Amino acid sequence: MFQGTSLLVLDAKGRLSLPAKYRESLLVPCEGEVTLTRHPDGCALIFPRAVWEELRARLVALPYSARVLQRVMLGSAVDVTADAAGRLLVPTDLRSLCGLNREVTLIGLGNHFELWDQVKYMQFEQAELQKGLPQDVFDLVL
Repeated sequence: MFQGTSLLVLDAKGRLSLPAKYRESLLVPCEGEVTLTRHPDGCALIFPRAVWEELRARLVALPYSARVLQRVMLGSAVDVTADAAGRLLVPTDLRSLCGLNREVTLIGLGNHFELWDQVKYMQFEQAELQKGLPQDVFDLVL
């Protein structure tokens, strides 16, 4: 289970150095093999390969009316293997499509991570919070 937020920096080659607290839980079970893709909200997603393969099968099975989601997620998917230092190369095309600059925000969301440009994420979060939360969430813990 991935949770938490980390403010990180992509190196000059576009590599993301995973925080130590995530390396074992993300990279060991999948032997360093992950899949990166794009989300319609504008961030990149990082999945352990096995989790991605399950989601990919569900995406492929969607009806034609969901073609735009298939294009965004399946069309942007790239398989990446972490290097010995626990770094993931975020391909140039994916960085460009997601608007990722040097300073990024990594957010653990259960079975995957979101990777956002720091400025873009803060703007997105503010806009979403201004819309208000659905009433259902107040029954959780708030």
